[in-house]
Amino acid sequence: MMQLRRATSPGARLDVALLMALAGIAFAPIGSAQVTGAALDDNQRTGQETFARSCGVCHLQPAMGATRYGPALNKATLAGSDEAMRVFVQNGAEHMPAFKYYLKPAEIDAVIAYVRTVAAPEKPVPYAMQKGQ
Repeated sequence: MMQLRRATSPGARLDVALLMALAGIAFAPIGSAQVTGAALDDNQRTGQETFARSCGVCHLQPAMGATRYGPALNKATLAGSDEAMRVFVQNGAEHMPAFKYYLKPAEIDAVIAYVRTVAAPEKPVPYAMQKGQ
């Protein structure tokens, strides 16, 4: 297993860049496979990248057969209301952190634009933190 060097060492940036690239590769097929037929515009592509980086740990399935921590997000989430999603992302919820201090408003809008391109599943997919858990 590769050991990371302290952030102040000369090779640390390469180690971090390599790990981030590998993480991006791991999330890319999952996030991009959910998009509906239309090609993404620049804003939606930015939203897809931000979603994979900031939301994917809970809202993307980590591996086949594994359970997600949070619900899958798609165009039907919060009844399709962009404003409701914006408030939810900014302020968080019981099992979700608030992102208003972490993401810029334009990044949140880009994530919403991307999520609105993801087709809703025909039946609900179970996840770890459903109500009552």
